[in-house]
Amino acid sequence: MRLPLAAACSLGALTVCHSAPPAQAATAKTAPTADQNWVIQTESPTLANTVTTTPPEMLTQPESMALPESTPQALAARLPASPASITETPATPITSPTNYGAAALTTTPRRLTATPSPTTTPSSTTAKQATPPPPSAAITISEPTAQIVAQQSTPKPSEKLVRPKSAIAPPSQPVDPPADAVKPSRLNLPNFVIETNPVSQTPTTPVTSPSENIAPPIANDNTNNIAPAIKPTTPTPTGQNSSLAADLAVQVLDVKITGVDPEIQKILRDRLATRPGRQSSLNQINQDIATMLSTELIGSASFTTAISDNGISVTFQATPVTVQNIQLRNAKVLTTAVASEIFKDQLGQAIQPSKLDQGVRAINQWYLDNGYSLSRAIDVEPNRNGSLKLTVKEGTIDELKIRFVDEFGRTVDDDGKAIQGKTKESFIRREIKSKQGDIFQVSRIQADLKNLYQTGLFINAGVTLEGDADKTSVVYNIAEGANRQANIGGGFSSDTGIFGSATYNDQNLGGTGNQIGGRILLGSKDLQFNGKFTRPFRDSDPSRWGYSINAFRERGISRVFDDDILLANGDQVREGKIGAGIGLTKSLGNNWNGTIDLGYTRTSQRDGSGNVVQFDNAGNPLSLSGRGIDDQVTLGFTAGFDQVDNPSNPKSGSRLQLSTEQGLPIGTGSSAANKLSANFTQYVPVNIFNKNQQNRDTQEVFAFNVQGGTTIGALAPYKAFTLGGVDSVRGYGQGELGIGRSYIQASAEYRFPLISSLGGTVFADFASDLGSASLVPGAPGQDRNRPGSGFGVGAGIRYNSPLGILRADWGFTDSGTNRVQFTIGEKF
Repeated sequence: MRLPLAAACSLGALTVCHSAPPAQAATAKTAPTADQNWVIQTESPTLANTVTTTPPEMLTQPESMALPESTPQALAARLPASPASITETPATPITSPTNYGAAALTTTPRRLTATPSPTTTPSSTTAKQATPPPPSAAITISEPTAQIVAQQSTPKPSEKLVRPKSAIAPPSQPVDPPADAVKPSRLNLPNFVIETNPVSQTPTTPVTSPSENIAPPIANDNTNNIAPAIKPTTPTPTGQNSSLAADLAVQVLDVKITGVDPEIQKILRDRLATRPGRQSSLNQINQDIATMLSTELIGSASFTTAISDNGISVTFQATPVTVQNIQLRNAKVLTTAVASEIFKDQLGQAIQPSKLDQGVRAINQWYLDNGYSLSRAIDVEPNRNGSLKLTVKEGTIDELKIRFVDEFGRTVDDDGKAIQGKTKESFIRREIKSKQGDIFQVSRIQADLKNLYQTGLFINAGVTLEGDADKTSVVYNIAEGANRQANIGGGFSSDTGIFGSATYNDQNLGGTGNQIGGRILLGSKDLQFNGKFTRPFRDSDPSRWGYSINAFRERGISRVFDDDILLANGDQVREGKIGAGIGLTKSLGNNWNGTIDLGYTRTSQRDGSGNVVQFDNAGNPLSLSGRGIDDQVTLGFTAGFDQVDNPSNPKSGSRLQLSTEQGLPIGTGSSAANKLSANFTQYVPVNIFNKNQQNRDTQEVFAFNVQGGTTIGALAPYKAFTLGGVDSVRGYGQGELGIGRSYIQASAEYRFPLISSLGGTVFADFASDLGSASLVPGAPGQDRNRPGSGFGVGAGIRYNSPLGILRADWGFTDSGTNRVQFTIGEKF
């Protein structure tokens, strides 16, 4: 059969026209002769060559001619759709001519012989089939940039078409090559053998490109005629009204992008290879479509071209992605709800990269605001399905280290030896809530430092970070205080005679934070002692009870019956106490702790010789029972809220304590009285003289304290509230301001650093017995003309010593007196 030239010369979407002179119509059935010439002329800027070949009985294709889709499968796709019986016969080697300056190429093609079958009518979807023209017929390709003309001499009687064994499809429906087909490169194209048989020939009508808006069916180096899919969901890019050959490069005059805002236009344009002033091809445009889709900013894309004599203009149409939801990756502390709130301006809207960037910055700010200083957002990835994938890196603690330092922060002493601590590391780690693998959070680190300070064992604690944001070691630098003191002494007193004394206190017994303390005085006339063991309740271990046990035997001048109150024999009243107690402490939740105390105390009033006395020289009773000895059993409860940073030297936070002590009617002089009290303290750090204060030890502080109490029921006179003294209104002596059943007291201090461990304070105190002096048995305050209320102001010095804070205050009272007073520890 004869290959219709209109079908054989159709180049994809190029328009092929055929015209035959009337005089040659009668010889339509003649076949080409051996001296037949094929002449291809082109005006394309990239195909400006004239090619002539003279095959004897076959058409050979030179290797250098880069015509589109020159595989056997592609030629078969351009044959008429009539069924044929196809057989395969061996072929002889043929040599590629060198007319085009290419190297000679010898190939051994497969020869296929096609035996025509009866003529069938093409389907309605197939382009109209044209018969080959007679000799010297002219075929013109109407592509503006290329023209191909074929001239023939006398045809041969017969012609056979060599083509692969595959289904024959009309030109408008290209057939993809089989997956196992061997695809030659551009510089190694195969040769094809065409043998002709006489067939009837009729004039041919023009065959135009398919009307579908798809890429022309011209094969190239890709297996598909469209841009390769980036993901399975990638929509097929579509070309509109394109008359370009797939690999035909033409000049680009203009490129436009429509359907998206200027921001996305710029992003897409920067990624396009098709640009004004450059050459491009259908393959390149399809690749640009795939590139645009790979940004994930658009859901679909297509293009149209406008062809002119000078080149083409390309318009890309894009549809932006609409953001539907947020998906988090690697997030533990950042929740979807938080991320959705931050990106709410994007949800349900066309995607905007600038808003995505704003959202990422807002996520990072959220991390900082919540103390996750090592966490950050590292990537936000849009997806054409409307999801935003937000990838974060939440910095974790790779390792926790404990490092002991001295009071100056040094890790080695003067001899170059590492500072060693007495506290067990296991105890410290129990107080630290942060664990290896946790997300690093500043507030949690601060809570750890607060827990360490609240143990009362450390005078300084800080944290340093080692490593980087991806692998961070948290180092706790801890300076221990002087947690152990021991003193011995001796002397002589009229009450005890010659005596010796010893005192021992250890706030960190065994390095576990347990406390033990005691004092013993052995004299020729008396024996006194007190001792206490405490296992403090720790917030770090809320399931474990804290407890304390104490016992005592003491004697001294009474706080109520002081120098102005004498016995009938002229001696001062000595108050003796002996007893024991136990307390249990447990968390009440919300930073509140509760303590239950059960105690027994025998209180006696005696003269200088140790004899029990019942009344003073004015006949006022000295005890509740009137016998000079009272036995009292009490059950107390205290609820405490303590949020100060350091119990021994607080700089910030507050403390509230509410207590009740109920007397139980057991023993001589017992009472069912109830004693109520409240105490509140607030510490406010300030920087009045040092605006850039960073060192806690030199922090300025405003400290405020308000307290009060009352007793309901029968009151023993020695248990009345005393006002005035170093722990009350400074400038007054102990109990000089008032003695009452009820009281209220307020103090304010400004504490500031001086040099090294030395600090200063300015204070003001006020107290009142609320007119309750007469309600105390014997009215000791009223009888001694105590004013009942008053205030004092003054200044003081603080020295932070190994024994604790040594305090010296110089107070001036409203009554005109002044006094310097010394003690250990802050007033509150």
